[in-house]
Amino acid sequence: MGAPVAGSVRSRSLPPYGHSYGPGALPPEAPVEVTTRLRPVRERRTGRTLAAALCAVLGFGLIGGALAGVWLAAAEPGKPVEPVGYTEAKDLWHNAPVDTLFPRTLAGPGAGPGGAARTWTRIVVAPDAPCTSAVLAKGLLTTVRPLGCERVLRATYTDATASSVITVGLVFTRADAATQRTLGQDLTLRLGTDVPPALAGPGTVAERFGAPQRAAWWLNAPADLPVVVTAVSGFADGRKTDGGAVPADRAMTANRTDATAQSGLGHEAKGITERLVRLLRTAATSAAKENAR
Repeated sequence: MGAPVAGSVRSRSLPPYGHSYGPGALPPEAPVEVTTRLRPVRERRTGRTLAAALCAVLGFGLIGGALAGVWLAAAEPGKPVEPVGYTEAKDLWHNAPVDTLFPRTLAGPGAGPGGAARTWTRIVVAPDAPCTSAVLAKGLLTTVRPLGCERVLRATYTDATASSVITVGLVFTRADAATQRTLGQDLTLRLGTDVPPALAGPGTVAERFGAPQRAAWWLNAPADLPVVVTAVSGFADGRKTDGGAVPADRAMTANRTDATAQSGLGHEAKGITERLVRLLRTAATSAAKENAR
């Protein structure tokens, strides 16, 4: 069924209010008393009493049901209520436009070292791909495959100075809410040195972005979305990094003097994943609202 036209208002005709007596006519008057007032009859309260009793029973039933629901929820902490938009998020990889999932320009206020602003521009978009080692790090693939890994979307961005490049990935799964809630706990730590693959772009500043150029990486598995967001950053000039890529939080450690830390590549990787999670959350919530109409 098609979506309602914007600005339209659904209306329904109301039933007539009552009988029409014609122009100038008035409804019949109540009869005037012409006889002795009748003796008052005691009001029968049986029906009213039964109704009150029934309401009380229903009220206690509703309260008891609500309390039972609370007790059951508390007794089953492994079965959380599914977040709004969770189901819709599973299909965003083919339902949402590419510019929604990977905006052409992505702002990152406060995402750089010292709270500096960042702006990223999309330069490469890859077709959606199945979950394989070509697009996912081995450890992450092993982790998400049992969850029903659905599809992987990837794109590469560059910063405003075109000196760094960042490949981001959206890994969509069929994980239930309970599983997703625990998935993201220490995920980066569990995967160790398993770095996401880079996505190069011929004819762009990411043309030489490959495995040796990867410098910092990060993963984000939000508890309210069946998605894992990945990012790996490197230098746009093709230089190799000493010691290989490191997790973003390590690259952001104070007093580090290596090129990865000094250039803010850890901030790039972590900051862009956080922005993409927010965009996904907004898209999923909007889809849920549309489906509820």
